[in-house]
Amino acid sequence: MQPLARKALAACGFLLMLAGVFGYSFLYHHDHRTAESLSAYCRIDFQSSHTESGALEGATLTLWDSRYDTAKLLPQAVLYTDGDAWEMVAAVKQSPAPGETNAGKFQTENKLFVELPRASLKAIRNAETVRFRFYYEGGQTIDLPLNAPDLEYWKAQLQ
Repeated sequence: MQPLARKALAACGFLLMLAGVFGYSFLYHHDHRTAESLSAYCRIDFQSSHTESGALEGATLTLWDSRYDTAKLLPQAVLYTDGDAWEMVAAVKQSPAPGETNAGKFQTENKLFVELPRASLKAIRNAETVRFRFYYEGGQTIDLPLNAPDLEYWKAQLQ
């Protein structure tokens, strides 16, 4: 092999390794990112339900978290209102599910749906801080507070 071709091949190999390192670093940092609040970390949807007479009936929280790894959400969550803990069982879904064709997508979307305990609704209305914790397989725990606008929105929904 010619010396010039050998150098070009070595340079291409080095560039491919460098691209791999940067790519892996990006994916790792996305999956292990930090955030100041729950809505800064993932997409959330909080909804309350009322009876025909207007009385508060209940509330649900749905969150969507996109990741590059295939770790699944665990079906458990904890809501903290000024330090009081409300443990909940959640419904979780991952799409595309492991083993399905992902049609060119590299990310998986994890969805968590939980019905908040009725007893927690009054605590949320009176809370100064609300935190939400959820878990992934492999031991990763996400524990983040609501930011001020989200907390005010939740309180308004619970009136």
